[in-house]
Formats: sequence, C-alpha cells, structure tokens
Amino acid sequence: MSDEPLHWQVFISLALACVFRRGENLALEANKIDRDNKQVTIDQTIGGGKEWKPKIKDKKSSPSTRIVSVPESVIVLLKKLYISNSRMGNKASHLWKEKSHNWIFCNEDGTHFYPTTPTTWWRRFTKRKGIRHIRLHDLRHTSATFLINQGVHAKIISERLGHADIRTTMDTYGHALRSAEQEAAGKIDTLFTRKEKAD
Repeated sequence: MSDEPLHWQVFISLALACVFRRGENLALEANKIDRDNKQVTIDQTIGGGKEWKPKIKDKKSSPSTRIVSVPESVIVLLKKLYISNSRMGNKASHLWKEKSHNWIFCNEDGTHFYPTTPTTWWRRFTKRKGIRHIRLHDLRHTSATFLINQGVHAKIISERLGHADIRTTMDTYGHALRSAEQEAAGKIDTLFTRKEKAD
C-alpha cells in the first residue's frame, strides 16, 4: 500500500484498523479526530441518495454513533493527510467549493469523494496487484475476525463495529466466536493436564 496515494492508504487503514464502513470513512471530518487521545468520533455517514446524488446522514441519534480508539500509526497517517489537504486547499483556494465541512477524503475542490469512488479504486487496486478480490466492505469482516482470534471481547468488537446490539455481532461472527471459544477451552484443558502431570 505504501506506493498508493496517501488518501487510499488512510482509507484502507481505517477500514482495517477501525472497522469503519465506507460511508463512515467518507464522512470523516478533521474536527472528528482527537490526535491527543488517539480517537475518532463517528456520527455521520455518506451514502447514495436520490438520482445517485450523495447524501450526508446524521448518525448522532443512532446506536452506531461511537468514539473509536485508533492505532498510533493510523493517527500519524491521518495527520499527514490533513496537512496534505490543507496545502492543497491553500494552493487551490480559488477552486475550493466546500464551505461547511473539512472532509478528510476530499477532491481538489474540497468536496467529499463520491460514494462509489473507493469501491472503484479498490477493484482496480486488487486487479493491478493480482490480489484475490473481496468486497471493500469485507475488510470489516476480516478485521473483526482477526480481533476475535486475538481474544478481544465480543462486546468491544461490537462497539467498534457500531452494531446496535451485541446479538448482531454474535449472529454475524458466530462461527469465528465459537472457534475462539473452543480454542479457549483447549487452553484451559492444558492447565488441567499440566496439573495432573505435576500431581
């Protein structure tokens, strides 16, 4: 990914490290990033509206509104992208159309990316790199499954995913959770085996 444009490096990093949805990534603004505490607030999303016109949706009253902890490496990338965007805005101030928002993922005129832009880039990226194609949204599943296998509690994973109810997480990732639970049982069994040998 290091040879890809910075905004795509950040986009994929957030999808994997923070399990953000495509629309949540697209709606991310600079004032939602707390670099000191390494957190990002998710309270809006961008999706397709009528006649394919992008629509900004407020999520403040939604259960999927959340504050997510972000790895230091991703915070560094976000800072770099913010600086890059600021420089772009200063150089092309006469072209800047966006007056109300400071989008992290923006075009040269400050407007946010179109909802299908990341999907199109991802499809071309996987083809160019010879990577087996999966949906962009499936990066969330990959990350969630990884967290389960690392032993992270299902409640924490559910909160990071922005699920309204932990049952949604259990239903979606039940197989991975059962596998992790079986592995835990195996580790506990090892403790008993060691004790018997010691006795």
